[in-house]
Formats: sequence, structure tokens, C-alpha cells
Amino acid sequence: MRYGPRMDRPARGSDTPDDIHRRMIERWRAATPDEKLDRMFGMAEMVNELSRARVRQQYPDATPREVQLRLASRVLPRETMIVVWGWDPDVQGR
Repeated sequence: MRYGPRMDRPARGSDTPDDIHRRMIERWRAATPDEKLDRMFGMAEMVNELSRARVRQQYPDATPREVQLRLASRVLPRETMIVVWGWDPDVQGR
């Protein structure tokens, strides 16, 4: 059974050369479950760091706590933010 888009060729409009794409897929298929999980955690951390950098760019004087609250307010319900952290995204921003 195959899930998602075909993996044997780059997506339309991709700038990845075919031979590089093929080698990336081969490496992914050869990876152990632990290696795949490590890669996924690494990618998630990279996305989180990019998100933190974007918030710091928008709010250069934000404390580390404020950066985390602004990020959390983008994915958690407003009511949770208010009850748990006393942060109202509608007032203090996201």
C-alpha cells in the first residue's frame, strides 16, 4: 500500500536533481526506525527554532518566556492560554 505522493521522483517544480532525490529516498528507506525517528525530531526542532526566530524578529524585546507564550498561543485555544498561563492572545498578541 502506498501513502501520499509518489516518492520515486521529485515533486513537480522541485529544484532537486533526480539523482540526488533518488539517493535521498534510498537513504530514507535504508534507515532504521531509530534513525528515522532521530531525523524527524531533528526536523521538528529545526521548525521550532525557525518559529522562535520569527517571533524574536517580530518582537525583538520579547523575553524567552514571552516567545514561548506567543508560539503556544498559535496552536492552543485562547481559553487554555488564559487559564494556564494568564496570557490572552487577543490582548497580548500571538
